[in-house]
Amino acid sequence: MRWLSFLLLANGTAAAQSTPGRAAKPLRFDFTLVAPIRDSFVFHVRGEERGWAVWQYELRSDEMGQEVLYTATSELHPVEAESLRIVVDRLTGAPVASYQRLDFIAPGSDTVQLEHTLDVRRGAVTGRRRARTRSGEVRMTPVNTPLPADAVWSNYAFFAAPLANAAPGDSLVGRAYGEFVDSLRPLVVVAETPTSVTVPAGRYDVLPLKAAGFRLFVPRTAPRRVVKGETLDGVFDFELAGSGPPARPGP
Repeated sequence: MRWLSFLLLANGTAAAQSTPGRAAKPLRFDFTLVAPIRDSFVFHVRGEERGWAVWQYELRSDEMGQEVLYTATSELHPVEAESLRIVVDRLTGAPVASYQRLDFIAPGSDTVQLEHTLDVRRGAVTGRRRARTRSGEVRMTPVNTPLPADAVWSNYAFFAAPLANAAPGDSLVGRAYGEFVDSLRPLVVVAETPTSVTVPAGRYDVLPLKAAGFRLFVPRTAPRRVVKGETLDGVFDFELAGSGPPARPGP
């Protein structure tokens, strides 16, 4: 959901300055809370079903340490299809690798595909970005950008939201690296009043987390994950439809 990531990062500075209530605290993610699980979602635009997504979390351990592998596939009609694969250090929360491919379905789009393959090595994001236009032109861009120790991928705002150190009323501020725009921006998450939501998978007591133009609903008990998301204007939402064990071990 690349365009949703842009919503979360857009105007982040303004959000940090205008958030009322207690003083902001650093945004942290605890990946030791991740449970291996596969979640299916349904997309709605103005109440009409318009697509789907599958998110999967897997845990990996070897002599080098512990990692979390997050994969996602989705289609939002008639806009785009997406494949996403993210690796993070389970103990520190640090970004390790990110792969994302977007195929644009809308006939009016000049760019028909965006892709990035990125790794974090010796304190820098390295790899490449690739863009393909409708005329067949392919543009390749090498990446080698310093990454501060406290920065995360912008996609943490979705798949890692349940793992944030948030309590009702908190304003959490961090920095996120935009995988497609090669820049650091503020990532601001505001924890709202606990409530309950009903989705196709059931009823959940949740903590709403708001960032820029989006709100995610996170259960307050294990397993911690997103069960619903919506734009603040109500135009778009996605809801958890079902869960199960991971489909297969990651490579």
